[in-house]
Amino acid sequence: MSGNVTSLFRGTAAHSPSMAALTRESGEAAGAGPVDFCIPCNPYFPTPAMFDEMAARLRDIITYYPSSADTITAELCSLLQLPPQCVAMGNGSTELITWIDHLLVRESLAVPVPTFGRWTDQPMETGKRVDMFPLQESSGFALDLAQYAEFIRVRGTRVAVVCNPNNPDGGFLHKHALVQFMDAMADRDLVVIDESFLEFADAEAEPSVVQEAMLRPNVVVLRSLGKNFGLHGIRFGYLVANPALAGRVRAMLPKWNLNSFAEHVVFMLRDHGPEYAQSLHQVRRDRLEMAGQLSSLPGLTVYPSQGNFLFVRLPVGAEGTVLRDRMLTEHRVLVRECGNKIGSSSRFLRLVVRPQADVRRLVSGLEQVLYGSRRGAAVPEPATGTSYSSGTAAVDRLMSETNGSGLRGLAAPAAGAGNPGLVAAPAVGTGMPLPAAVPAAPAAAAIGPMPVPTAPQQVPQPAPVPQPAPYPGPVPVPHPAPVPQQPMPAPAPVPVPAPAAVPAPAAAAAQYPVPTGPTPPGVPARGGLTAAQVRGTNGLESVPATGWPGPQNWPNPAGMGRTG
Repeated sequence: MSGNVTSLFRGTAAHSPSMAALTRESGEAAGAGPVDFCIPCNPYFPTPAMFDEMAARLRDIITYYPSSADTITAELCSLLQLPPQCVAMGNGSTELITWIDHLLVRESLAVPVPTFGRWTDQPMETGKRVDMFPLQESSGFALDLAQYAEFIRVRGTRVAVVCNPNNPDGGFLHKHALVQFMDAMADRDLVVIDESFLEFADAEAEPSVVQEAMLRPNVVVLRSLGKNFGLHGIRFGYLVANPALAGRVRAMLPKWNLNSFAEHVVFMLRDHGPEYAQSLHQVRRDRLEMAGQLSSLPGLTVYPSQGNFLFVRLPVGAEGTVLRDRMLTEHRVLVRECGNKIGSSSRFLRLVVRPQADVRRLVSGLEQVLYGSRRGAAVPEPATGTSYSSGTAAVDRLMSETNGSGLRGLAAPAAGAGNPGLVAAPAVGTGMPLPAAVPAAPAAAAIGPMPVPTAPQQVPQPAPVPQPAPYPGPVPVPHPAPVPQQPMPAPAPVPVPAPAAVPAPAAAAAQYPVPTGPTPPGVPARGGLTAAQVRGTNGLESVPATGWPGPQNWPNPAGMGRTG
């Protein structure tokens, strides 16, 4: 692939170029594009037989008008056992985010970052204030709901968004914690729980809050179909809320906002529930194996995920945009570099879970690009990564004027006291001990194997930092020699009042205090996995898919692919 292909990334702002654009620019035949680790799609569904059936009916599908959205929605609700008056289907979840913003967000919206870009950009495009709550690398990008609730109250934000699992890091929140959060936010205009990737989670049997949302006056749950069914190009998703909220959105949608492909797939699903369940089970197994293989690469940190993707931090010296371009041009592998996500940087990639043959190709490419012929060789780090761009000049200007230099400072108001009645819950359902973080190494220059300097620059030594306790796995984790730097001040701890009865998951998480500060090279941040940890614990094993209720073998409304 030529440099013209990689130049497409510099014209797509907050997102990656489409596969169609990459294929056109490269001159490759259809279906001969790169191995896609960028678009978070289910690689096992639809089945080949389902694709053959759609191909056989292609002429009719693209020739005739679809049925009305009400007809297609009624069929989906029949499968999911949801009342149609509580559901609105959209032309992709992005269309629904747009209407939520226009209809239900009055003045301000809070969202943890990094996250899906439309939750930050869409409200800013319509002049709303967006209060961004930074997820900290030092805590594995875990979302503390108690601190987030206090942040919302201090800022006076009217709408709160939580993505579960979060994109791009895959962080997971247990259902009981989300229900507590929704109750604590009962005085807000709206609470949105974005469950676009929840079908891939296996941390608990029934993680969805759709049933609770239908009973509350100010909660909307957003769900995706394209991601789960491996059909991003069809553009379909749905929201669940009480009849009044769902009706407000549904009344604004065009009569034919859903296309004939979406209709055909929805009406096919009744006969393919078991294949869908098996596809989710396979993705969960692949996620565990892929995490283990990536964790074997020196200096690469892999964060626990409950999505169909893994968030990874590159070794010190690896610049994400350079790595992305070289992986594409030299190895025909497409990866998602996250430097244009607010709250992230170009040292992070989001890698979609794919079959093992593809993962071996990914790992081989990463080894060659990161380490060359000298595996583990030192590589200097650039002083700056890519800057954020939403693709909208007004949004970029607003971002620069308000939060461009103060993302870290936004968390300061939340450092007072916890929200009464809201218990801090663990963000990841693995139940495994994770290492603490210590200060990071200073930045340097570009990617690729470079000779280690013979006369390093003299830097003042920092104050001693406590090292994390060794992980009790069977394989020791090698740590590189510490790199001197200026000490970073630790933020003040955030007190969270203990309830009368603390749930078991929260009690388990309390054994591992949240560290502060960034992380040095070769040491996984809290929440990251090393190869030894993956091999030495069964805390990440997938939960097998269970039985399917109903005569059509389709899942229940609380979560597709799970029993109730």
